[in-house]
Order: sequence, then structure tokens, then C-alpha cells
Amino acid sequence: MTRFVIGPDVALRLAGDRAVIRAEHQLLAPTLVRSQLLSLLYQAVRRGEVTKQDAEAQLDYLRGLRIRLLGDRVLQSVAWKVADQLGWVDTFDAEYVALTQLQADAFITLDDRLAQAVRDLVTVASVEALY
Repeated sequence: MTRFVIGPDVALRLAGDRAVIRAEHQLLAPTLVRSQLLSLLYQAVRRGEVTKQDAEAQLDYLRGLRIRLLGDRVLQSVAWKVADQLGWVDTFDAEYVALTQLQADAFITLDDRLAQAVRDLVTVASVEALY
């Protein structure tokens, strides 16, 4: 089994594609991903990029996606260290990196800047690895 940490960008891509994840993969994310996804879809509706019905359908897909959510004290401590090491202004992205370091084989993000920044800390994979 390969364990992948996915960010909200990847989760939204999966929802948009109605992707079927291969059975041998396990998805993980920090617990904060729930709030991030809700906020991103809400913002997209407000900007007129998607309808409320489309956003709700994506949320339904995401709620049904088997993602193991973690957010314990150890993860937070490691995220703090990662953010400090990389000189980041907050710890949000650092939680994904920390979770990858602690529990996963690779991190998947669609953000090239983020992928480049963390390549020395974790393995970065493409979203196509999930299909």
C-alpha cells in the first residue's frame, strides 16, 4: 500500500474529475483540510466559478473519499519545525509536509512552488500516481 498526503488542491482536482483512486493507495491529510475545502468551494461559488449545486456535489464526493485525517500534537510539533526551517509565515502547508514525514510515502500537490520548496524534505509525487 502506498500512502499519499494530498492537499486541498489535489482533493478538489479529484472531486472535479470524480476520480476513482486505486485500491492499493491510501490518502491522508491534516484535519485542517476539511475547513480549507469548504472555504475554497464557498469562495468559488461567491466568485461565480461554480454553482452552489456543483460545490455541494464536490463536497459530497470529498466526504465519501476515504481520506485518513490526522492532526495530533506530534504532527503540530513537526509542522512548527518545518515552517520554521523553511521560513514560512504560517504552518498550514507545513502540516501537509509534516504528515508526509510522519506517516506517508509521498506528498501530492498541484502547486509547483510548494513542491519545489519541500523536495528536500519529502518525496513529491504527481496526481497521476493516484490513478
